[in-house]
Amino acid sequence: MTGADGAAHGIRDDVDWEALRAEAVRMTTLAYAPYSRFAVGVAGLVEDGRVVSGCNVENAAYGVTLCAECGMVSQLHATGGGRLVAVWCVDRNGDTLMPCGRCRQLLWENGTPDTLLQTPAGILAMHEVLPQAFGRDVLEAVAPVD
Repeated sequence: MTGADGAAHGIRDDVDWEALRAEAVRMTTLAYAPYSRFAVGVAGLVEDGRVVSGCNVENAAYGVTLCAECGMVSQLHATGGGRLVAVWCVDRNGDTLMPCGRCRQLLWENGTPDTLLQTPAGILAMHEVLPQAFGRDVLEAVAPVD
């Protein structure tokens, strides 16, 4: 596991974690959470320097609620694509949240095994957060993927 600065792995020291946190907190103010009242915001740094963000959007049919990471990934693709290099997810108080399993899979697909995630335990690489991940490589082993 890495420390709060990610130094244990010798990876990316150019991430402005406080700026990501501030954007994630700002996104909680835009969340639509009338049922749970649990606003979530997320922000991610893209390899080209862009910051993309999202907030949760609830629905009366709970199963179609969108996590904040879904909105962030949509913004990633709507603004040119690329790979996430660092991500921070927070609640309305700015406390760090661990993405749910579905969202970890989204982060894996739209980042790399070395994408950094701020977690309650410190900064971790995605290969630590989602070991033995199911990804594009598994599908390509069976049939080519576009």
